[in-house]
Amino acid sequence: MRVVSFSEARKHLKSVLDTVNDDANATIVTRRDADDAVVMSLDYYNSLMETVYLLKSPANAAHLADSIAQYKAGKTVTRELIDTAENNDVNAENA
Repeated sequence: MRVVSFSEARKHLKSVLDTVNDDANATIVTRRDADDAVVMSLDYYNSLMETVYLLKSPANAAHLADSIAQYKAGKTVTRELIDTAENNDVNAENA
């Protein structure tokens, strides 16, 4: 995570914003006589909020943790993807 002073962020705001968007990371902006702040892209923020939402439910958090453990243990299954264009054509013919 990048850290910049308020003065530096103000001087180079476009660069700071470009960096957080390009790197999908956050930048801490430090201030002398006030609390520090964080700048991040909207996509990164939305991703964090989705993660928080998913982990709010203890049952969902446990399910996700179990799934990660299974993946790390190599207990995965490879599945073929369904070609939705073909399925839509078949469904249209059957209608």
